[in-house]
Amino acid sequence: MGIDYTKKSTYYYDLPQERIAQTPVEPRSSSRMLCLDRKTGAVSHHHFYELSDFLRPGDLLVMNDSRVLPARLYGVKTENQTPIEFLLLKPVGEKVWEIICKPAKKAKPGTRFSFGDKLEAEVIGITEDGGRTVRFECEGSLYAVLDEIGQMPLPPYITEKLRDKERYQTVYAREPGSSAAPTAGLHFTPELLKSLKEQGIDEAYVTLHVGLGTFRPVKEDDIRLHHMHVEHYSIPAETAEKIRRTKENGGRVIAVGTTSCRTLEGAAAEHGSVIPCEGDTGIFIYPPYEFRCIDGLITNFHLPESTLIMLVSAFAGYENVMNAYKTAVAEEYRFFSFGDAMLIL
Repeated sequence: MGIDYTKKSTYYYDLPQERIAQTPVEPRSSSRMLCLDRKTGAVSHHHFYELSDFLRPGDLLVMNDSRVLPARLYGVKTENQTPIEFLLLKPVGEKVWEIICKPAKKAKPGTRFSFGDKLEAEVIGITEDGGRTVRFECEGSLYAVLDEIGQMPLPPYITEKLRDKERYQTVYAREPGSSAAPTAGLHFTPELLKSLKEQGIDEAYVTLHVGLGTFRPVKEDDIRLHHMHVEHYSIPAETAEKIRRTKENGGRVIAVGTTSCRTLEGAAAEHGSVIPCEGDTGIFIYPPYEFRCIDGLITNFHLPESTLIMLVSAFAGYENVMNAYKTAVAEEYRFFSFGDAMLIL
């Protein structure tokens, strides 16, 4: 009997609670880095600042430049001051957003809420999955107001308060729109990027706005029945051209994070290769899967039975990944969003 890759429990591993990182390390590049050879399954232990030792001139790092919105708002119902919490998910019009809120029963269509003296909102509809559509009212840019009064939407497993909002952003984040950080990129510093460039290792950017669906657990035991969340992405012409040139010259395309991987592989699956494009991807990658674009992956350690560990298993080989995770637990690596890194080549 072989391994059943379609079974959720196949991707379970045992993780002690204390291995879940609650705070980021300083400096960013001092996090540990487990290196996994996907051909042999060999594992070795390093630090992220040693990344250049594993890359070659002519390699290309592809990064997701999406910026996390401080999308968690605390306010009150205007008529009676009942507390409310909003989490913004995605824009659907001019200052109109889909959100989820607590307590949802207090947010019927027509209800108004205020968030300090700079922002008001009115519920104008209910979404298919029980969220709300709201229209915000503020002077000037909503994004500027969110920067001022919003909180970072940290994952539910992080219970420590974040002292500096920027630590849940990559140093190259530019395009606002994510509900969660593309966390594999959190290990880079401007100095590390500069030194990689000087060694002939190029970088390119895609944008994929990370939705909260990234934390949505797989509920069905047959993972093929899982409804994958859809996220918006764009690939600029410069990035598509750099990928084409890298491949042509025998270099490797290394995705920084599962979001960059899903963007590139989603585009390649749809168009046959990576071309300049924009759209939505709901690609669900699990073993066995034929990768069309990437040759390497930088990623963090993911939750048991999550779609992300399934993707990594497809890329590096299921047995290799499970062995690497077991080793990482034994070696006391830090897991999840603020945790350590894994380089798969």
